[in-house]
Amino acid sequence: MASGLGNGDSNKGSMWELEQNLDQPMDEEAGRLRNMYREKKFSSILVLRLAFQSLGVVFGDLGTSPLYVFYNVFPHGIEDTEDVIGALSLIIYSLTLIPLLKYVFVVLRANDNGQGGTLALYSLLCRHAKINTIPNQHRTDEELTTYSRQTYDESSLAAKIKRWIEAHAYKKNALLILVLIGTCMAIGDGILTPAISVLSASGGIKVENPKMSNDVVILVAVVILVGIFSMQHYGTDKVGWLFAPVVLLWFLLIGTVGAVNIWKYDSSVLKAYDPVHIYRYFRRGKQNSWISLGGILLSITGTEALFADLCHFPVPAIQIAFALIVFPCLLLAYTGQASYIMCNKDHVFDAFYRSIPDVIYWPAFVIATAAAVVASQATISATYSIVKQALALGCFPRVRVVHTSKKFLGQIYIPDINWVLMILCIAVTAGFKNQSQIANAYGTAVVIVMLVTTLLMIPIMLLVWRSHWSLVCIFTGLSLLVELPYFSAVILKIDQGGWVPLVIAATFLLIMYVWHYGTVKRYEFEMHSKVSMGWILGLGPSLGLVRVPGIGFVYTELASGVPHIFSHFVTNLPAIHSVVVFVCVKYLPVYTVPDDERVLVKRIGPKNFHMFRCVARYGYKDLHKKDDDFEKMLFDSLCLFVRLESMMEGYSDSDEYSICGQKTEVKSIDLLVNDNGYTNTFSSNVDLSYSSHDSIVPAQSSPLRGSSLVRSSGQTSQTVGGELEFLNRCKDAGVVHILGNTIIRARRDSGIVKRIAIDYLYAFLRRICRENSVIFYVPHESLLNVGQIFSV
Repeated sequence: MASGLGNGDSNKGSMWELEQNLDQPMDEEAGRLRNMYREKKFSSILVLRLAFQSLGVVFGDLGTSPLYVFYNVFPHGIEDTEDVIGALSLIIYSLTLIPLLKYVFVVLRANDNGQGGTLALYSLLCRHAKINTIPNQHRTDEELTTYSRQTYDESSLAAKIKRWIEAHAYKKNALLILVLIGTCMAIGDGILTPAISVLSASGGIKVENPKMSNDVVILVAVVILVGIFSMQHYGTDKVGWLFAPVVLLWFLLIGTVGAVNIWKYDSSVLKAYDPVHIYRYFRRGKQNSWISLGGILLSITGTEALFADLCHFPVPAIQIAFALIVFPCLLLAYTGQASYIMCNKDHVFDAFYRSIPDVIYWPAFVIATAAAVVASQATISATYSIVKQALALGCFPRVRVVHTSKKFLGQIYIPDINWVLMILCIAVTAGFKNQSQIANAYGTAVVIVMLVTTLLMIPIMLLVWRSHWSLVCIFTGLSLLVELPYFSAVILKIDQGGWVPLVIAATFLLIMYVWHYGTVKRYEFEMHSKVSMGWILGLGPSLGLVRVPGIGFVYTELASGVPHIFSHFVTNLPAIHSVVVFVCVKYLPVYTVPDDERVLVKRIGPKNFHMFRCVARYGYKDLHKKDDDFEKMLFDSLCLFVRLESMMEGYSDSDEYSICGQKTEVKSIDLLVNDNGYTNTFSSNVDLSYSSHDSIVPAQSSPLRGSSLVRSSGQTSQTVGGELEFLNRCKDAGVVHILGNTIIRARRDSGIVKRIAIDYLYAFLRRICRENSVIFYVPHESLLNVGQIFSV
């Protein structure tokens, strides 16, 4: 064992005892940190306040469905009033089974530390089974306070399913494609929701002016849509401060009007709460009744957005808001409309506005339009969150992400996606010109997202929750019992507008899969062509290599080894900087990485080579714009590592890293040596004033929880001071950011499909997406691009 830490077995025994005594407090501290990120307790008053606020963000889409449901259930009019009761019964039990039972009380529990949506489910699965198609995980990643991976009994059902999923690459790819399909359909939902909501609300103008041209209604809808998308850059916090009161007022309005209509027109519709009328509805109408399911499906649209927008509020707040306000008001609204239609069969096409008393007609029109804007905002915000998660998983081209709030990390704005959504939304609105075809498209997107969620819940319940297989079968069976009939109904309307979300989803799926394929191939190329440690040791003046003043940050996707791009650079230009730092930015399948655990640092090669590696880790919720302090964060972490390494000796390019975090607050660090001869660290709250290399060196304020690193040494603090001074001199001499520009080409013997995908589509996406230099905020004067080409 190295000097300064004791010699001989006797000292080793005392160290082992001290380490054992400290294991339990460190485990308790780690558990406390995990709970801090995973379990948030809210007071009852705060939950109620959040429940009120959730109305404006989560339930806008679901709440505006009464504007257009009955119109799309009976597009050709009503022949028998009993059909109204049957349709109402279907609406009642669809709302009960899907939004209430499935989503609010089951699926919302499957969140990834408060994050919802299909990609959040996928991230959760990636932490419990090795299904990530980019295998850049390191065991230190699993030690994060926000990371949790369970162990399974080898004979258990969960372990067998885990092995079955991990067994073959095609199963991992199939799961990824399933997730991407759900994601792309959710993006299509973000296009269709504003179109149908705003168009339906604008239709109220024509009810009072029957002679008005339909083009005027479309023009009003387009103007509103342009206004909605033009305000997005202000952020949800600014444009949405009135959302909750507007939606609350909307629910109270439709609930009150519904109750008045039940009393005023025909209270016999209350017998629709008897489910036997569903059977009679199908027996009487047969195929027509089955086709009408596409319209009834619209009554539960917005449920998938409810899950995607979960990141803004805790689950209890959403459950309270839905159970106490949303659900009863929706039941009253639909029952009241049905009661009005029973007495006015000819008014089914505009039943919502016709059923409103004349005294409050125009106020109701204003509230309906405002509610439609809120519904649009909810799905647009959800689309931004979905795209951001896809970016973190390497499934979407790099686009600019603007964080509009320093207080709420989930509030973001993506300019490129915003304008694409606006153009497509206006095209759908002006192209179809009626609610019916848009509704068919809307229903197709919604039901496919629901089916994907149901299928993903199966491994979630088995692997994450460890539920009994019988409960999994009951949940899956009940969900598919409702969703498969809806799916079969919307498929029959493919030629009546249902093709739109399929085309949109297919386009986004192609983009996302090709981008992910290219990303995986680039990573595999770097893995297979990385340079050995011996090559680094062979560098020197004898080979004509010159060390020039300054610091070179070499960006790579590798978390270990020397990237091929570095050897390519040195081969063509035999000069490197006095200090070389290989920087790897990783996105982990977690919602966030705490600041204290964000950066890992280690040395590569001998000390006089001054080569290091920094790994910056981010979750899909993090501020991954890197700000202007990214370079400073790397340099501070580097200096911190050098001070910590004052107690260590030799060099290593093993998979073990040194420190986590970039905080520079000085506290003391006690060093313990484990059985493998590596260094474990933990913090104490004693003010630091070090003068020797025996036991204490400065480091960050948070515990490292036993991360073992490089070998011990007897280097003196004076040597450390010299290296720190050397690093500062190099920084003053200049910092250069070296970015690899790897170009992928299909091999000459590749098929036509692969050549189109790689040589044209992927190449086009690479040209239009943001460069790494923009993402890292690298000044052009300190940027150096190194290009290379390889064939796949």
